[in-house]
Amino acid sequence: MPRKIEIVSYGKTFDLLNNKKLFLISGPCVIESQKQTLEIAKRIKEIAQKLEIPFIFKASYKKANRTSGESFRSIGVQNSLEILVEVREKVKVPVLTDVHSEIEAAIAADYADVLQIPAFLSRQTELLEAAGETGRIINIKKGQFLSPEDMKYQIQKVESTGNKKY
Repeated sequence: MPRKIEIVSYGKTFDLLNNKKLFLISGPCVIESQKQTLEIAKRIKEIAQKLEIPFIFKASYKKANRTSGESFRSIGVQNSLEILVEVREKVKVPVLTDVHSEIEAAIAADYADVLQIPAFLSRQTELLEAAGETGRIINIKKGQFLSPEDMKYQIQKVESTGNKKY
């Protein structure tokens, strides 16, 4: 029997494992300002409500995978994480963010409802285990280098921590 992973959105509870219902993960690539982030979250929420689609706000507090070392990465980790909390509290939507290291998983879990493992890190055992240990829902993006069948091994890494929320 499938386990339930639920989020509350717009006063309704949605089971994320219900394959019959679409839900939306959307937001800016990275947080660039408080004002812009809140505006984006509010606008996406309006659209999602109109379409009756559950919505999880996604924004990175830091982009670690830039081509150039001079590309924009963050307005500051703590500031960005606090903006994610503000989105959750003011816009009243669950929030998701990427994590890139074991220590980041522990820190981000205090601010986000869902932790996302980027595709390029989807085989990193220590990262998957650290994310699982937070007890948060874990969204593992499938790397191009992994077959769909191989994703079961990444899931097992999270499950080895006792976390069945992925």
